[in-house]
Amino acid sequence: MTKIVMLTSDDKIAEIKRLYYRTTRQTITVDLAKALQILKSMNGEDERERAAVYMDGLSQMRSDWSRKDKEKGKSKN
Repeated sequence: MTKIVMLTSDDKIAEIKRLYYRTTRQTITVDLAKALQILKSMNGEDERERAAVYMDGLSQMRSDWSRKDKEKGKSKN
């Protein structure tokens, strides 16, 4: 039987922050999806506002890396 651990508000913010600092080009899609699931589990707007800067950063990294990957693909052709 798997034990379910309920995260506190601070734990949720800390996990999103950890994902932000440890994400790489290879893991950004999975990390952003995890962060979104955590964000959805937050109770109120105050909690979500605390995570907003990290969520915005993850989104920006995904966009930047995606754009650079597309540019590399065009230059190879």
